[in-house]
Amino acid sequence: MITSSTRLTVRHAPFAHCGQRISGRHLLIILAALPAILPTVWRFGAPAVAVVLMAVGSAMLWEMIFQTISRKPSAARDGGAALTGLLIAMLMPMAMPWWAVICATGLAIGLGREIYGGTGTHPFNPTALATALLLISWPHLYDLDRTFLHYTLDFPAIWPLVEVRAMGAEAALRFSYADLFMGREIAHIGTGCAAGLLIGGLILMLKGISRWEICLSFIAGILITATGFQLVNPEAYAGPIFHLLTGSTLFAAFFLMPEDAGSPVLPLPMILFGLGGGALVIIIRNLGMYGDGAVFAVLLMNLLTPILDRMRPKALGRSSWEN
Repeated sequence: MITSSTRLTVRHAPFAHCGQRISGRHLLIILAALPAILPTVWRFGAPAVAVVLMAVGSAMLWEMIFQTISRKPSAARDGGAALTGLLIAMLMPMAMPWWAVICATGLAIGLGREIYGGTGTHPFNPTALATALLLISWPHLYDLDRTFLHYTLDFPAIWPLVEVRAMGAEAALRFSYADLFMGREIAHIGTGCAAGLLIGGLILMLKGISRWEICLSFIAGILITATGFQLVNPEAYAGPIFHLLTGSTLFAAFFLMPEDAGSPVLPLPMILFGLGGGALVIIIRNLGMYGDGAVFAVLLMNLLTPILDRMRPKALGRSSWEN
């Protein structure tokens, strides 16, 4: 007789276990995000704190509602909803209205996670999905130039990516690389401080939570593609270092692209996944209608993950693509 203690759970290959609990991984990602958030909180104060707290709290509430409706056991202890809320807040301006924050977390938890079964089962990054839907529905809410009109700052109070799109590559000279690295720029709550994102990203890579293959190949895709655009037309397109330090490049590299459920599991697919994501970010920035485009690049690469995962080595060392 099979009892609940002897029943096995069957899953398809490949199998891997990192030796960590889900709750521990989520907590470490939250802690790794703090170095990028704290400089913005220190500079802009209560509005940034309010958006972060509202996003985290509403995400946890949405999870409880959806799991109650679907009669599933509560997953509040694993911290997945809190992490999703925090990452959504990091992609928002501090002047984001409260209803938009609640709408974004509802979309991420309901449409991005619970409808597919919860943690680890979703094909798309919930944070990228919710942010993309809000960008399409209410793009004016993400207009950083508009939302920062009420602040007095000691650095150019203009979103660097929008300035370069409007004025050309020469506009990038207004922004010091040192200022961009230390977060002295107009950006979303958790994407402006490159130094903080690098600290958090290094922690996640060293702990094996964010796979280095994806992170580094994504950055390589940014640098290679931006260099190509600049070589073609140096007057219109900014250089690779500018793109690396602005927008949500580093946030996507360390926190969005390596998300477990939507990324490949083998090294070569991971590298292709990262390279493709980095290239798409620059293509969208330079040729698309959105200033940043990282969330759209993440979603497009999530779509390709099942295809990339087919690239498994065979026993005789030949790839499945060679047959």
